[in-house]
Parts: sequence; structure tokens; C-alpha cells
Amino acid sequence: MTPQEPPSDITPPPGPPSDVLWSGLTHVGRIRPNNEDVFLALAVDGHEVRYLGKTGSASLASADFIFAVSDGMGGAKSGEFASRIARDRITRLFPRAFRMSAAGMGMGFADVLAELFTQAHHDMLKLGYSYEECSGMGATLSLAWFTPGWMYFAHLGDSRIYYLPHDGHLTQVTHDHSHVGWLRRNGKINEREARTHPRRNALQQALGAGHQFIDPHIGAVAHRPGDRFLICSDGLTDGLWDRQIEELLRTPPPDRSQNPAASHAQRLVEESLSASGRDNTTAVVVEFLAPGAQPPSP
Repeated sequence: MTPQEPPSDITPPPGPPSDVLWSGLTHVGRIRPNNEDVFLALAVDGHEVRYLGKTGSASLASADFIFAVSDGMGGAKSGEFASRIARDRITRLFPRAFRMSAAGMGMGFADVLAELFTQAHHDMLKLGYSYEECSGMGATLSLAWFTPGWMYFAHLGDSRIYYLPHDGHLTQVTHDHSHVGWLRRNGKINEREARTHPRRNALQQALGAGHQFIDPHIGAVAHRPGDRFLICSDGLTDGLWDRQIEELLRTPPPDRSQNPAASHAQRLVEESLSASGRDNTTAVVVEFLAPGAQPPSP
């Protein structure tokens, strides 16, 4: 899927903003001793930034929403540290950039996201150069910024953002920053070959990790009621094929009447763990409803 050309500003489209449901879960997996994945859920407006719970629902009329997944890398526990640096920099830097953009100070969504990634990258490089135990540490980062009508995203590495429209098929929004990812995007290998390729985990782009320059993938996707998005680490896709992800996202969770937003992420993680579990596994699912609508029942 090619991301659409977004509007030049962040003015909401006409009509009432959608309601948003989200759920997130991270798991250490069945082999790794520690979890180097993190996910982040924030509500941001012109006055404050609020941490969100693992599950919830709200209206886009009240705030913008930020969801992100980061997968750390490095020796000892520096990978765990790196992914948390990525998460914390978003929390610290985004509200300031958001306020500047909202005040009309010349920063569009691409500028905001590029600046955020650049600063996080430089912070991570500085720590890597300054402390031996942090040498070479890095992290992937896939970030989705939801406003009325639009999802703006920025991405580095091989964590992913998927989009499932209410009337279409699942597509991978982000580019895996690896040679294997390039081969698959250009039709030179298929999904099965990509999953078994010996170089599938060799990244060409990430925050930190000794990379002097980064070129994050930045774009936008329009959303409507009924659409769903998935942000996940590569541990999830190690256990699930794209067709399985689509099926799990499209099928309402069995216990939805008791907990409307809770089970999409949980079910994806559990299914991936049962099939693989070799890596830390993280999923954040975001779903849009018409204002006042109820989520579909199983």
C-alpha cells in the first residue's frame, strides 16, 4: 500500500470525529530471559500528555492519540534500555512539538515526526558513545499519531504498522528496513521466503545502533469508522502469517460483550506465542467506530 498524500496541516475533516478503541500487550516470549519490547499509548492535546491504560476507548474529539512499539537491541540489557529510551523520548518531545504545530509555527506532521526521531537517535548514539555497556545499542520504532480522519506515522526498523480497512484487505503500511524487506517489497521473494531468509533480522536502519544517519519512513493513511490498525514487533510476525493477522483482526473477540477493547491484542499475542514464542512479542490494536456506535459482537 502506498501512503496517501495528507493535508498540509492537521485540520480535522468535516463531520464528527470517530471514537477509538485500543488494546495493547507485550510478552517476554518463551525463550528470552528479558523483554526488550515496549509499547506506548498517549493522549495529547494543547495542554497536557496523558498515559493511557493497556485497553480503553475515547473520542478523537477530545485529543489526539499516539501509539508506538519499540524493540531494543544490544548486549546484556542495553536493548531493554534502548527501547525504553525511545518510549521516553516520545513522551518528552512530542507534546512540545505538538504545541508548536498547533500554534501554527510552521511544523507540519512530517516535520514533527522527523524531529522526534532525529532527537531520539542522537540521544541514543550519545549514550552509546559515552558508556561502554551501551555501545552499539539501538531500537526499532514504529509510531502512529491518530487525529480525526488521519493516521500519521513514522518508522525505523522491522517492527510494523498494518492497516485493515473495513472494506478491504490487510496491508503493511511500513517498510522493513532490511535487504530482505526490500526484496519482498519489490516482488523478488514471497512472504514464505522472507520469513525463512538467513538475513531477515539484519537491519539497515534503526535508532542508535551505530548508524550515523537515519531516514525514517514517514507518511499518512486516512481512516474511517470500521478501520483497524496494528502496531507490532517482529516477534508477533515471527509466529503469524499476514493472512492469520487479518483473520484475527477482523473477527470480533469472543468476550467482546464483557470487555469491548481488551482482547484483540491479547489474542494476537497468544496465537503468535503458541506458534513461535522465540522472541519478545508485542501488539497494539487500534479500531475506529462511528461516534456513539457499539463495537460489533461475535
